Amino acid sequence: MADRPTQESSRETSQETSQEKDTASRSDDLLRQVYTVPNLITLIRFMMVPLAFSVLIGGAHDILAFVLFAVAGASDFLDGQIARRTNQVSELGKLIDPFVDRFLIAAGLIGLYIVGRLPLWILVILIARDLILLLGTIPLHHFGIGRIDVLFAGKTTTVFLLAGFSWLIANIMKIPGLGLTRSPALPGFNAQVVPAGIWLVYIGTALSIITFACYIVIALKLLRRAR
Repeated sequence: MADRPTQESSRETSQETSQEKDTASRSDDLLRQVYTVPNLITLIRFMMVPLAFSVLIGGAHDILAFVLFAVAGASDFLDGQIARRTNQVSELGKLIDPFVDRFLIAAGLIGLYIVGRLPLWILVILIARDLILLLGTIPLHHFGIGRIDVLFAGKTTTVFLLAGFSWLIANIMKIPGLGLTRSPALPGFNAQVVPAGIWLVYIGTALSIITFACYIVIALKLLRRAR
């Protein structure tokens, strides 16, 4: 009889030790997902955005602003390659990487509009698209659907936009417009001399609208299934 309390105490101690080990293991797994090289690159890209934006709107150092935006944009490809090749793809990375991409694009959009190199309508379309997609995640989470994976077309859109923005930021290799209109809201189509990168922005904007429609269709299908 005297041994029972001792045995029960031993079992409780063993269970507590096992729980502590499980908790420590989960904590280690979480830390391994957070503190990865791809996530570090994403964090550096995030911190570069305000610096690049301030240099751009300053208007005196176009090439420096170009370098900052170009490096930030190229790091998106770099962290993705590292994550896949080193098996360091994490849920946190999947969540924050698209956010930082959108943050970088928004900074480029607003900055280029401020310095007069991008028409307002492109800014409105792209910002409105991102806001609608962001708000669209609310009903998805409500039905327990979660996040929709980024489409390849979405990545291609980002490449065209970042390349076009970088070109406009550098403000080099200017070409005359087509002269099809006099509207200042259509640089490249009017007679104004502009950086050739404006055509990459137009392509990226068109792809952005297409991918937006694809995301809406996917979201509606998932919502119908969930209901």
